[in-house]
Amino acid sequence: MKDLKCNACGHIIKHDGSVFVEDALVVTKEWGYFSKKDGKRHRFCLCESCYDKMIENFNIPVDLEDVTEYM
Repeated sequence: MKDLKCNACGHIIKHDGSVFVEDALVVTKEWGYFSKKDGKRHRFCLCESCYDKMIENFNIPVDLEDVTEYM
């Protein structure tokens, strides 16, 4: 299993060899027409702590809802 590292702080997202035992936000964006990044794919990872710091600065808060079933 390949290590995941937070792009913001460098924290290694822990796993036990077959499954991650920490959660993280992984974003993949394929840029298209009308962007200066047309034809590029960006991918990054944020640990939970860096994610929390990022959303604190949002002008419009993240929509939150409780989930009762986990995938």
